[in-house]
Amino acid sequence: SLGVTTLHTGHAPGQLISGQTFIDKTRGANVDEAVLMRRMMVASTLGSAGYGSGGKSPGSRAKQMAMLRQEFIHVRGYLDKMNAAEADPEKDPPARDLRKEALARVLSGDIPLMVSAHSSVDIQNALRLQKELDIRLVLEGGAECYDHIEALLEQKVPVIIHPTMMRASGAGKNASMETAGKLVAAGVQVALGSGYESYVPKTRVVLWEAAIASVYGCSFADALGLITASAAELLGVSDRVGSIEVGKDGDVALFDGDPFEYTTHCIGTVIEGNIVSDLVR
Repeated sequence: SLGVTTLHTGHAPGQLISGQTFIDKTRGANVDEAVLMRRMMVASTLGSAGYGSGGKSPGSRAKQMAMLRQEFIHVRGYLDKMNAAEADPEKDPPARDLRKEALARVLSGDIPLMVSAHSSVDIQNALRLQKELDIRLVLEGGAECYDHIEALLEQKVPVIIHPTMMRASGAGKNASMETAGKLVAAGVQVALGSGYESYVPKTRVVLWEAAIASVYGCSFADALGLITASAAELLGVSDRVGSIEVGKDGDVALFDGDPFEYTTHCIGTVIEGNIVSDLVR
């Protein structure tokens, strides 16, 4: 009913490795009907948000990075045993491990590691890890990523930037409304995230967040692209969604005015040719 047809979602941030993300459409009676891509990224959190609660590990940035590196070392050992078993029928393969299988897809380059990080030191740790492991990396949040634009470009790291009007506190205390505009101007691949708060459905104001980006450095087209075409390109689904072209899904949201005007209403939404929301009856 708000004109959002496609979501990149999954496990919330807050753990060193919290799970996998996927892409779905906002229609269907169950997840099997809604899903567009079943495996998109492995979600990780760096910084104080990923320390764990109640004194649990990792508890510090140093231990956090050591534990993350160790996970991938274990995965490489797991893959070595799998390959050895395939090459020699007399060797038994290791017991199946779904966690290692997911991280193995990161090591192979099949899917990216999405790292939620806001502070400069955590962003640097993520960039360093990408070089060490030679993996695909997507930065999520990135409140202070404006200090690392050159490295983001050099290492071809796309950014799912924090909502324009996120609460600037804690690790995100240096968030700026101008960050999206700076990234777009520099040529960094960027999309606008709706943000995560356990008690607030932030997706409902994603158009407003994009509208604010258009005031702070983005053109109208670039700001709209942050939640449409550019977002689809970053996620690798631009062959289906993100723009209206022959051969694509034809997802359409209709508004009774400028979509960036707060008093404008979404009056109808079509997903793959089916009307899923119609407020003009």
